[in-house]
Amino acid sequence: MTAFWTETKRDFVHVSGADALTYLQSQISQDIRGLADGASAYTFVLQPTGKIDALARIVRHTADEFVIDTDPDFGQSLIARLDRFKIRVKVEITPLAWRCVAIRNSARAIDHAVLAWGLADAFDLLGDDPRPPSDMREGSSMELERARISAGWPAMGREITDASIPAETGVAPEAVNFTKGCYPGQELVERMDSRGSQAPRFVRSVRSTDPLAVGDEIVRDSIVVGHVTSAIQEVGDQSGDQGGLWIGLGVVARSAQPGDVVRVRGNEITLRAARD
Repeated sequence: MTAFWTETKRDFVHVSGADALTYLQSQISQDIRGLADGASAYTFVLQPTGKIDALARIVRHTADEFVIDTDPDFGQSLIARLDRFKIRVKVEITPLAWRCVAIRNSARAIDHAVLAWGLADAFDLLGDDPRPPSDMREGSSMELERARISAGWPAMGREITDASIPAETGVAPEAVNFTKGCYPGQELVERMDSRGSQAPRFVRSVRSTDPLAVGDEIVRDSIVVGHVTSAIQEVGDQSGDQGGLWIGLGVVARSAQPGDVVRVRGNEITLRAARD
């Protein structure tokens, strides 16, 4: 697949103040104390019960200034969650009118970009006027969605809901530090990790030569074990001609494991891990 760029919507939150670092460190699942200026990391922001409020990326500008981005339409709820425990700390949390240029399948690092999706060839340029590389073709939102599904990266409102926990998403290795100090929701995360507990459901990948659609039931042994949450058709070549393969993500009960044969719309397909 060739490298491409496309502008995509993200919600941005600006966090600043003398206590910005210590306050964020107390609220998120990631350890940001060693994060260098200009570096980024993914994190979960959790409810005290361990359920997910947001999957986000945090970029450190200085010890007193951070920018957090999350999926579109979840910025305000992220601000509300971060404000909830802000008591007697010098921190300002406000929305930020920034833009995101997503770059995928890049064989080289992109100057001034941050890594995306935990992949070595995925980058995002963030700012009030990000400029894509002049020697790279412009892609489309469909290409970006196709790349997200192929990468097994979960989206807020689809694979991740307010009932989800980090262990279900497949991206806990990128978004959770299991040795940091306390933060809301840590008890559930640490208990599941230390006991080797399995989550009740997982994000899985499905591929079919027949059409897939969001909401399709995933059936194993005549029992509905999950539903398709994202789906798109692959393309046959760079001209944009449609290929025969459909790819999707679904949230599936742990009773169905990768390698199991399941049915979607009556068609047999093999369940796969979302992320290798």
